[in-house]
Amino acid sequence: DARSPYLAQGATLADLYDPLAMPVDLRKAHTALDVAVEKVYRKTPFTSDAERVAFLFERYEELVRPLAKTAPLKKRRTKLFGV
Repeated sequence: DARSPYLAQGATLADLYDPLAMPVDLRKAHTALDVAVEKVYRKTPFTSDAERVAFLFERYEELVRPLAKTAPLKKRRTKLFGV
């Protein structure tokens, strides 16, 4: 939501996420989101953005791992144009 007004005015994501030019309200929105994620997953804050991202990717891998273990789909024969 914090990005929407800027995007509507023609700003690109590259414009908005330039570390030297990021709008204050967008930075505050991301900080609030980071805090919310921390509260969901941990009692203590992450020490860095890199630690937060690594944790979230590890969690994602745990969630999708069972999907990778499913049996492969059977190949179906298809008819090509009445052949």
